[in-house]
Amino acid sequence: MEQAIRERYNDNILQEAQRRYGILPENCRELGGFESFMYEFSRGDSAYILRIGHSKRRTVELIQGEVDWINYLAAGGAGVARAVLSNQGNLVEPIDDGHDGRFLATAFVKAPGGNPWQMQKWDETLFERYGRLLGRIHRLSQAYELPNPKWKRPSWDDPIMRVENWLPPEEKLAQEKFLATIQYLQSLPQNKEGYGLIHQDAHGGNFFVDDDYNITLFDFDDCAYGHYVYDIAMALFYAVTNRPDAEEFGPHFFEHFMRGYHQENQLDSRWIAEIPHFLKLREFDLYAVIFRSFDVNNLDEHPWVATFMNGRKQRLENNVPYLAMDFATLSQ
Repeated sequence: MEQAIRERYNDNILQEAQRRYGILPENCRELGGFESFMYEFSRGDSAYILRIGHSKRRTVELIQGEVDWINYLAAGGAGVARAVLSNQGNLVEPIDDGHDGRFLATAFVKAPGGNPWQMQKWDETLFERYGRLLGRIHRLSQAYELPNPKWKRPSWDDPIMRVENWLPPEEKLAQEKFLATIQYLQSLPQNKEGYGLIHQDAHGGNFFVDDDYNITLFDFDDCAYGHYVYDIAMALFYAVTNRPDAEEFGPHFFEHFMRGYHQENQLDSRWIAEIPHFLKLREFDLYAVIFRSFDVNNLDEHPWVATFMNGRKQRLENNVPYLAMDFATLSQ
């Protein structure tokens, strides 16, 4: 989160958001948050999530587009945490920050269950359900019609979504290779069957699963128009990241994930061959985000980040594939 946003936030902003959503302070607890301020609250027997972001990062219109798509997916039977109305009947509540900007409050139904590791569900059944969920989202997205042109979400390569400028000057070679990856992906076709609204961050930390393996996906803040295969690559990326057995586990995960995916959506197999490029895009993205959000010379308190960064510069500069899988054969 940008420091300027943190500096503008205060208890008055939270209290106003609570008032607009009818939240009693004693029924609201802070959850933290990476790009927004996140809270859990209850009303009656139901649990919800309150998210407070800022207009410096996303406009009101972009959030309107996000929540409209989320609720469209929910209506289509996809396991997503739908947005709920404020007391004023709004899905987005702008709150002036006193500095010519606005904090933007939205609320969502809290996903049932817990993360897949907490629930001890990180297994083949979960991988297949995971694939089915993304397959359904992509199938529904092909028929999605934006109700208001002003609400259109950005494309995956829009400047608002680009992170390469967070790399420091000494990362010049990495930045050049980052831009080359983006230019290659921009050359790919953008047809209806392969390109549309995607979650763009559907990793295991952004969904909960219940005892019956029902998955509920949340955190659509990065949703954008992109290639559907990028969502697939993203799921694979985080499934193998920092695993010592990534080369063995990757094909195992992918087989079960795609078995579920194909139960909901048929993606042209030629896209599978492009997965290494999308894995590389996420590798660069995460590398840049870490430079923005952490002191890369002092990662002792962030072991996951430290493990990811170990040797990463050399791998990126030398075009080492993120995962040694034969995607070309899988695409045949």
